[in-house]
Amino acid sequence: MSQKPQRAEETRLTVERKELADRISSILESDGILEILPGITLARSSVQTHPHHSVFTPAFCVIAQGSKQVFLGDEKLKYDTGHYLISTIDLPIVSYVLEASEEMPYLSFRLDLEPSLIADVLMECGIELKGGSSIQAMDVREIDVDLLNAVVRAVRLPDKPGEEKMLLPSIKREIVYRLLKGNQAARLTHLLSGGEDRRISKAIENLREHFDRPLRIETIARDLGMSVSGFHHHFKSVTAMSPLQFQKQIRLQEARRLMLGEDLDAASAGFRVGYDDPSHFSREYKKTFGAPPQRDIAKLRNVMEA
Repeated sequence: MSQKPQRAEETRLTVERKELADRISSILESDGILEILPGITLARSSVQTHPHHSVFTPAFCVIAQGSKQVFLGDEKLKYDTGHYLISTIDLPIVSYVLEASEEMPYLSFRLDLEPSLIADVLMECGIELKGGSSIQAMDVREIDVDLLNAVVRAVRLPDKPGEEKMLLPSIKREIVYRLLKGNQAARLTHLLSGGEDRRISKAIENLREHFDRPLRIETIARDLGMSVSGFHHHFKSVTAMSPLQFQKQIRLQEARRLMLGEDLDAASAGFRVGYDDPSHFSREYKKTFGAPPQRDIAKLRNVMEA
């Protein structure tokens, strides 16, 4: 790209990014998360956040102001106003807001990715999918001005309630189309039926549903029609974790939820998620969350009550 078109694109990116930040700020005047349209959520934070453990569902995310850090297994991903994040499988992650202040709060946009929409757009645009090894389900890429413009137009819709029903589906389709054309086609096929990556998706669904049961790698691999070594390789390629690491993250996050939300003691929560040995559960919990269960839950409650 020559200097003149490049400068023009940079100017357009700056303008689009400013409008996105202004619109999110006007919708979210205080810190929080809000679903403004079906499948579209905005977030605002005026402070850097502590590491947050969660299961991240398939989504496309754009930051209008600030930056964020995400840990996926041993992978560290940072994204900011110049990049977007995409994830195509339910993944246990640790994330936190890196840059935020009262004057310049963190502002973000999220679009949930729906398998039916991906399939429809893929069939219509005629993109050829190439075979190959499994591809990691979460990625950070540089955002281009046309993709950012579609995001801005989506955030304009709450100001045009009469147009929302007609325009929202087409804007969602455009975003998916631009992701498919922007080298995300292979990643987005995680959400479709068939193929090796979809088999890994099915394994992940099974692990999430039955996380409290003993992990039978041989059985899972056989049910998927894969060898044990092939299953291990493809699972880690997609999730950046081994099946055992994935199960452990899901178990510990659920145990934390049980203690915080249902007031279970550590031994009971550990047993509910599949730990027979309370001491083992406590060690694994401290290693993941930085403090023993009782102290961690007390700290979380203090933060919630503050």
